[in-house]
This record gives sequence, structure tokens and C-alpha cells, in this order.
Amino acid sequence: MKVEQVNKYLTEKGLTLGSVESFTGGLFAQQITSVSGSSKFYKGGYVTYATEEKVNLLFIPQSLVDQHGVVSKEIAYYMANNARQLLKVDVCVSFTGNAGPDAMEGKPVGEVHIGIATKDSAQVYSLLLKGNRNEIQQQAVDFVLEKLLKI
Repeated sequence: MKVEQVNKYLTEKGLTLGSVESFTGGLFAQQITSVSGSSKFYKGGYVTYATEEKVNLLFIPQSLVDQHGVVSKEIAYYMANNARQLLKVDVCVSFTGNAGPDAMEGKPVGEVHIGIATKDSAQVYSLLLKGNRNEIQQQAVDFVLEKLLKI
């Protein structure tokens, strides 16, 4: 199972992990913590489902939200970077997107942006996933688990 591989990998590397989720609603955190030993590396996270929580809890400028929308690579970048600093972790992942069932901000169902921030850099991955709401959420989590094995 991918979560067990991530658990082992991050523990061996001595890296701490945090997360900030929007459209996944805590699914990533739930799956990470479902494996025994995750407390060795996973420090916690935020579920900022509402836009105002991204602004209030993560200190993302409202002007960025107004300019790009919450479903954007820019917001994914700030979510990961800001939460990494707030949580004081080595690696932080962020999830923002539209899992459906309707278009949001004029962006199609399945458009997701995933950030992965370390103290040295941050990457944002923009994907167009297919499936129903639960499938899109799970595909995004699986994508991040795969990427974490390459940190």
C-alpha cells in the first residue's frame, strides 16, 4: 500500500509532514494517519474548505483569491508554503480544486492544483482528473503519495 511506503520513506529520511486540504476535505490526513507509526512524521494539517479560511487561517491575500480564484496554481502554492511555515514541518502538501458535481469559478470538474513545499522549494502540479467526486479526491491523494516518495 502506498501510504505504508510513504510512512517508511519519510520516517527513514527523518522528514516531518503537514497538509492543507480543500476539496479533499481531510482525506489525505485520514489516509496518512490510518497507518501505525504516522505520528513519527505527520504533524497535522488544516482543512480550509471555505475560501475565507484560506484567507484567515493561512494568510493568503484576498487579492490573490480575487485575481486567480481558489482553484488555481497560485493558491495551491501559497497554501503549501504558508501551511509549511505555520506547521513548522519539512514538507507540506496542499490540495485545491473542483471535485464537482458542477463547474466552479468557470473551471471544470476535475481541475485540481496540488502544491508540495519544502524548505528549499515548492512545486505545483495542475491536473485535470476524471471521475465522480470521490474518485477525483482519491486520485489527487494517490498522486501526492506517489510524489512524496520522490522528495
